[in-house]
Amino acid sequence: MTKKASKTKHGTKDSIFTHLFSIPQYQLQLYRTLHPEDKQVKTSDIETITRRCVVAQHEHNDLGILVKNHLMILVETQCSWSPNIVIRLMSYAVQSLMDYFQEREVFLYGNNKLECPKPELYVIFTGVRQSQPDSLSFRDLFFMGDKTCDLDATAHIIYYKEGNADIINQYIMFCRVFNEQVNLYNYTEQALKETLHICRDKKILSKYILQRETEIMNIMTALFDQDYVTRMYGVDQRREEKKETALKMLKKGFDINIISEMTDLSVKEIEELQSQESNK
Repeated sequence: MTKKASKTKHGTKDSIFTHLFSIPQYQLQLYRTLHPEDKQVKTSDIETITRRCVVAQHEHNDLGILVKNHLMILVETQCSWSPNIVIRLMSYAVQSLMDYFQEREVFLYGNNKLECPKPELYVIFTGVRQSQPDSLSFRDLFFMGDKTCDLDATAHIIYYKEGNADIINQYIMFCRVFNEQVNLYNYTEQALKETLHICRDKKILSKYILQRETEIMNIMTALFDQDYVTRMYGVDQRREEKKETALKMLKKGFDINIISEMTDLSVKEIEELQSQESNK
């Protein structure tokens, strides 16, 4: 097999997740949390292979690392539960494997069996666990375990563990502190500063925060701006959809008060729509 060094894909904005685990010492801690039995792996054995956004709609919550060229660990972090996580991770695994072979100029149509890194799929769930399972199987979840389905993948779900101080649990705690401060101070600089202050005091990613505080503030501020635009766009889009519905109802002769109740638009807004439509 021809080997060619992989390169990290920097096609998206960083988040705290991707930034934290782009740093070799934290990549090693992540790996040792997932594989405590392996005491021999060093930072030099781990290569970042995080891809451009394949997994998530928001382009800053997926991670890929290659360990000793034989183990491919792919991780997504999620704050809200979705059974579709396993499909996203499965697509991420396929794309990552294809990139792995392409970057090494490996011919997939040869007669000899290739050396292939073993994929492991994980989801770090930062929300509150309720009845969610420890793992998700694509075949079991979508096809009731039907073995005639020739495709399968398993995603292992990692939840918060009380009293655990490993790097994954610290990341989950960081997210929870952050969410609490946003609830108190909204998306403001105060929320960011309080998050970092509390996490330093409680020794949650404290070394990372002390060493990278300015970078962390910049990343989170940029994501605030990005998320604000996304939220506002969503609000504007929903309002336009309501106006379209109101116009259709006006054309069908619905009473303005009924339209107002059905669309949550004010009577004045609907009257203005009616006037605009009449003037066309």
